[in-house]
Amino acid sequence: MSLVRSGRGLLVGVALAMVVAGCTVSKNEPGQPLPAPPAGLEKFYSQTANWGSCDGFGSADDPLAPKTECTRISVPVDYTKPDGATAQIALARIPASGKRIGSLLLNPGGPGVSGLSMSAIAGKTALAERFDRVGFDPRGVGSSTPTIACLTPQQNDAERAEPPSDNTPEGITAAEDENHQFVDHCVQRTGTEFLAHVGTREVVQDMDVIRAVLGDPKLSYLGYSYGTKLGSAYAEKFPDNVRALVLDGAVDSSQDPVQESLRQAAGFQKAFDAYATDCAKQADCPLGTDPARAVANFRALVNPLETKPASTTDPRGLSYGDAVTGVQQALYSDDFWRVLTLGLSELRDGRGDTLLKLADLYDGRRDDGSYDNTQEAFNAIRCVDDPSIDDRAVTGRQDAEYRKAAPFLDDGRGTGAAPLELCATWPVPNTSEPHKISAPGLPKTVVVSTTEDPATPYQSGVDLANQLGAALITFRGTRHTAALVAGDQCLDDTVISYLTDLQVPEAGLTC
Repeated sequence: MSLVRSGRGLLVGVALAMVVAGCTVSKNEPGQPLPAPPAGLEKFYSQTANWGSCDGFGSADDPLAPKTECTRISVPVDYTKPDGATAQIALARIPASGKRIGSLLLNPGGPGVSGLSMSAIAGKTALAERFDRVGFDPRGVGSSTPTIACLTPQQNDAERAEPPSDNTPEGITAAEDENHQFVDHCVQRTGTEFLAHVGTREVVQDMDVIRAVLGDPKLSYLGYSYGTKLGSAYAEKFPDNVRALVLDGAVDSSQDPVQESLRQAAGFQKAFDAYATDCAKQADCPLGTDPARAVANFRALVNPLETKPASTTDPRGLSYGDAVTGVQQALYSDDFWRVLTLGLSELRDGRGDTLLKLADLYDGRRDDGSYDNTQEAFNAIRCVDDPSIDDRAVTGRQDAEYRKAAPFLDDGRGTGAAPLELCATWPVPNTSEPHKISAPGLPKTVVVSTTEDPATPYQSGVDLANQLGAALITFRGTRHTAALVAGDQCLDDTVISYLTDLQVPEAGLTC
């Protein structure tokens, strides 16, 4: 899940179209028949996935593995109007290498992150042997069409270079004017009809179409971060169509946006503190050798960027906003800590190259200056998923509490007031509300939660597991998501055994 931060596709009726070159077919083991499709959606559930070349899928900065096959399938933009405009959902698959159970659908989160390269996860394991591993780009994202689009690359660069606004009345007005301009760009380049139908509500229906097109009577799914929200929402809408779910880095759908942002702020502060403590063991740590001084030393490094960017080899320079974004990107996993130390050490010496690269990674900026649409999709999806915060008193309290929860992110400009967030100006209503998940009849599922996860803190996983009646696996670590990506045999073997053999983890398992 991306950071909850203030920020900022053309609707087209697309004819049913498939990639047809080099078609191969994988067959299920004998088993249950496919459930009947919902009335009126038969043509979508009965379409054929013709797998072929991946030319035109993915991107150079996120290449697909050899042996990957790709296709697109059609879904209605508006499920209440199945004869209306359609969208194309991009899929990537690596077929099972052995005796096949079925397909394993995969999503990395975001919202707004491309999932095609997820098809290569867990190679040379029983998952690769027993499942077709299938990654997908949710509607509006990546190689799916139409895409959510708002800013040009030049507009993105210009926005990132802007100095932070203060929370004076004039600063608040300026920030809200920028939000309005961003929304206008989204409406012009994407259209309100499509923006109204890019949320979790529609994506879980797309997932059920994907399940049927893949030939699976029941869904096997592994979702990370926001992908856990997709998985839990699917379980709630289609509990009888679930075979197995693993949800890692849980988003708790019962939290409202304010609760979620404050819990996440506290999570990133814990990650910053853990990094600072580790860094302090080095005599040349750019935050000093006393962790109690780390926040103050960090602010002394980044505050000057508010008025003067740091020099970089790239002519853009390192802005204040990019410096903070780069640091947050590095706090997603302790694997990045050495890179973060390098970036902060450079900043201490007046350079910003490494932090700029980290910010580019977070914002989806490619070497050629173009951007993927992750951030635009992130905003469009969260704004249509969640109720907007349009009470200025609530926004002011949220800003003050956020600064207390994450003092390393407090620029000292708090006034007790704050701009209304982007979603308050969004042109279409939200389609979901915070609620506890209820999925009667759901088979046993698995939730993985990491003790020091900054983006989706541990308690969110505990709460989601309770709502689903799921087995909870606790992973001890400082990172965002862990199953099949952290290299932990205890965790990986348990998850693979569950997905392949439906072996439920022992109660209270900690890895």
